[in-house]
Amino acid sequence: MSTPTLEQVTAALATVNDPEIKRPITEIGMVGSVDITDAGAVTVGILLTVAGCPMKDTLTRDVTAAVSKVAGVTGVTVDMGVMDADQRAKLQEVLRGGHAQREIPFAKPGSLTKVYAIASGKGGVGKSSMTANLAIALAQQGLKVGVVDADIYGHSIPAMLGVADSRPTQVEDLIMPVPTPSGVSVISVGMLKPKREQVIAWRGPMLDRALVQMLADVYWGDLDVLLLDLPPGTGDIAISLGQHLPNAEVVVVTTPQEAAAEVAERAGTMASMMHQRVVGVVENMSWMVLPDGSRIEPFGSGGGQRVADTLSQRFGYEVKLLGQVPLDPSLREGGDAGKPVVEADPTSAGAQAVTQIADALSGRGRGLAGMQLGLTPSNKF
Repeated sequence: MSTPTLEQVTAALATVNDPEIKRPITEIGMVGSVDITDAGAVTVGILLTVAGCPMKDTLTRDVTAAVSKVAGVTGVTVDMGVMDADQRAKLQEVLRGGHAQREIPFAKPGSLTKVYAIASGKGGVGKSSMTANLAIALAQQGLKVGVVDADIYGHSIPAMLGVADSRPTQVEDLIMPVPTPSGVSVISVGMLKPKREQVIAWRGPMLDRALVQMLADVYWGDLDVLLLDLPPGTGDIAISLGQHLPNAEVVVVTTPQEAAAEVAERAGTMASMMHQRVVGVVENMSWMVLPDGSRIEPFGSGGGQRVADTLSQRFGYEVKLLGQVPLDPSLREGGDAGKPVVEADPTSAGAQAVTQIADALSGRGRGLAGMQLGLTPSNKF
């Protein structure tokens, strides 16, 4: 049997993606060396971004499997090293697309990522639960999904997605989002705190910087959908989002009761003031199914439709009621366990309702239609 060539081994390595960056390791400078003996034994030197990379075992397994398939290879050894400062700087430049300065990729005119901000007028309506479940439901459709936990004071998304104790890997000043077991990438200010129990007590400028950091300093790759879990109300983060991501579209979450619907309208109106489009309303906790199969409506009825109708009239375009999600104990249980209900119990009423909402959002597809072009009218003819 002939000895494998360097070209053959390199081609095999090109099929291996870094688990966090999700790009070929040959493309991002992670292959430091390749040595091949006459007997066909191959030693591959892999350069990790940081010494304590949590994915080193996955990389070792994937590299070994890929190179072992090359004809003539009799054995594979993977030696792990660590990038030096220059190599890390080059990697950062590659990931930024050759740009040294920070920029928000989703704010570029040509970005095809659909950005949905999940908003609510008040807390306690299940906005974060909707965000976590929608993210997984969209990922189950084969979409690449990222989640920004922009609820700075009440960051609960990492726990709901099962990565509460995870920390992001950092390459210089570029941060890798944390991959979840369901394939969704997530970043949260809770992951960036020195201590998990530390309390966030920031005001306007600090909140704005935190949002920009999670959008511009995180390597998201080519996402199909980015979801942002906003704080309840119409405060600093909602204003900052409108300034930095004017093309983001807003989904308003409410419960059926009149008090919740009234404040939900304010959240939608705030988005319109920031020149963002409200694409729909989600009514959560719509009803509860009793053991005998009958329904009760503990929070009343019709609030979601009222919000949709009011915003439609106010904005001059149709704001749809995207769906009604029942008060389902399994939805709460899944969030507490770090495995949202659309994954843990996909046949439940709550999971099916969320999946239908995800279908409505994903059916809109990626494209440039409706995006602001950044053009300024001129009086010159």
